[in-house]
This record gives sequence, structure tokens and C-alpha cells, in this order.
Amino acid sequence: MATECFTKIDSAISTRPKLDATQHLAYNGAMFVFAPYGSYWRQVRKIATSEIRNHHRVEKQQHFYMIEARAWIKELFIVWCNKNDETSNFVLVEMKQWFTHLSFNIFLPMIVGKRYFGATTVIDKEEAQRFLKALQELMHLLGVFTLGDAIPFLKWFDFGGNVKAMKETSKELDKILDELLEERRHKRRLSEKVDHDFLDTLLDEKTIEEFDSDNTIKGIGSVGF
Repeated sequence: MATECFTKIDSAISTRPKLDATQHLAYNGAMFVFAPYGSYWRQVRKIATSEIRNHHRVEKQQHFYMIEARAWIKELFIVWCNKNDETSNFVLVEMKQWFTHLSFNIFLPMIVGKRYFGATTVIDKEEAQRFLKALQELMHLLGVFTLGDAIPFLKWFDFGGNVKAMKETSKELDKILDELLEERRHKRRLSEKVDHDFLDTLLDEKTIEEFDSDNTIKGIGSVGF
């Protein structure tokens, strides 16, 4: 049995089930971690591995990680300096938020070339919070099990409203990613000099098939978030 699982029917075992989350949040499988095993999955995995986990790229980005960490330590110090309570040497800081913002500032520039949080960022605070909220909802809903996943004919009822929430989150995130894509394409048309990031790699890629090109880019790019 074990031999057959790893030789004759390995492709069936390696594939992924088609869930509500896959359909509504992962661009119907364009997000490659949820894509069924096949040529598309192999192509995208190769691109993601060579670009995101590339040793040369990681080495090149190390100095950026250090700069970002120092910037956030400096901003924490500024928060402490601006504290209102003169009777105490301590200041209350929500570390969960700080570490979330730090993580976003480290990984998002690699994917879309933007720094969303911090005193030196040029991104509108409302835009940054909108993006953060959409991604947090995405992460939450990707782990939600719906009754329709187990009993398909019950999909129509949407018990708990999870599918509705998935559709709303997908719509919001799709709008944000469309804006990022249009902005990057506009810069490329104007030949503006920007650091080559993962989004540029996806825009340059011509060999990925099976899905609409924009949905492919948005689906693959979402994995990096």
C-alpha cells in the first residue's frame, strides 16, 4: 500500500482538495499553495523558490533587515521619549502591533516594493490599515472549515456566513491588489527606476498558463504576504 501511494497514485495524494476558501480566497487555485498538483503548480513553485528563497536574494536583503530592525528600535525610543507620564520610566506599547508592522515592513518590500508602516513611510495610514485588515481576514478565513466542504449540497445554505465573509474579503483584497498592479504597470510604462522585486518577476513571466494572467499574479503574490 505504501509503495503504491508513493509511486502509482502519488499525484492523486499530492494534490489539494477544492475547498470554499480555495475558490473564493485563493483565486480558484491560482494561489499555488492551494493549487492542485500539476504543471501550473510546478511552474509557480519553481518561480517562487528561485525568487523568494533564492540564496543570493536573501543575502542581498540582509542589510535591509538590519536597517528595518534599527528603524523600529529607534521609533520605540521616540515613543518612550514622547511619553506623557513624567513620573515613570516606562511606557505602554502594544508589542503585537509593533511586531506585525515590523514583519510587514520586512516582507512587503520584497514582494511589492513598498514599506507600509513607520514614521518614514510615504504610504497613507488608512491605506496601510486597510491592507493589513484584509490580509488578517484572509489568514483567518483560509483556516475556516465550512460545512459545504464536507457536504457539498449544503453549500447553498452557508451556515455561519463564512462563505459570505470570504467573498467580501476576496473582493476587498482583490481591489487592493488591482491597485498595486496598476501602479506598478504605470511606473514600468513611464520607465521609472524601481528595485526589481517579486511583482516585477511575475509581470515579466510569460510562460504561466491555465489562469487569467492578473489572477495568477495576484494569487502568487498573495502567498508572499
